[in-house]
Amino acid sequence: MSPAAVVVGVGPETGLGAALAHRFAQGGLAVFPVGRTEARVRHVARQIERLGGRAHALVADATDPDQVAALFAGVESLGHVPALVTCTVDLNRKAPLLETTPEDFEALWRANCFAAFLVAREAIRRMLPQGRGTLILTGASASLRARPPFTAFAAAKFALRALAQGLAREYGPRGIHVAHVVIDGVLDGERARRQFPELVAAKGAEGLIRPASVAECFWQLHCQPQDAWTHELDLRPATESF
Repeated sequence: MSPAAVVVGVGPETGLGAALAHRFAQGGLAVFPVGRTEARVRHVARQIERLGGRAHALVADATDPDQVAALFAGVESLGHVPALVTCTVDLNRKAPLLETTPEDFEALWRANCFAAFLVAREAIRRMLPQGRGTLILTGASASLRARPPFTAFAAAKFALRALAQGLAREYGPRGIHVAHVVIDGVLDGERARRQFPELVAAKGAEGLIRPASVAECFWQLHCQPQDAWTHELDLRPATESF
């Protein structure tokens, strides 16, 4: 069984998931881009292969327990064990709390926390026999502070942070490096430009975070020696206030 990176939450080629898949392939790992849209994950896999890397596209809804279990079984069936797993699945909706339906609140929790729980559970099960592995969960500014009209989103991201802390305390002593990365800013990608064009314009080029820069930090976390692990890392542009 050879080591592989499993990148859950791959969407547009300009997004963070795609950037992570490319960086991990550059690091020499076989990469499994995972997302809900087959065309997108296959496109990312083909790009990696054209650049000389190894990639296998997998389609799964990370909020579905059976599909998450099946995707990790698929990784094993191809002769790989997960050495590095990231979950960048998230969902954000702008709404005052009184305009947030129960269905919306639950959907935000399922995408931003439950999916990470499912991914972490399957990944750690396979890392423990190896006595090593890296699991990185992706947070946001809302992981640390709740501001309307994104209170429901913050509730889910707070829960994700708690999940990461619990996993790190439980499995760190057994060789599993669990990290939580707070992205305190706006990622320069298709999603932000579509959902929040005014915010992107206000930030300007220097106020946006390039997905490739975040991917480099994720790779550095994976490469850290066991006697100097980072659990929580916050990333922001130099112009972002905090």
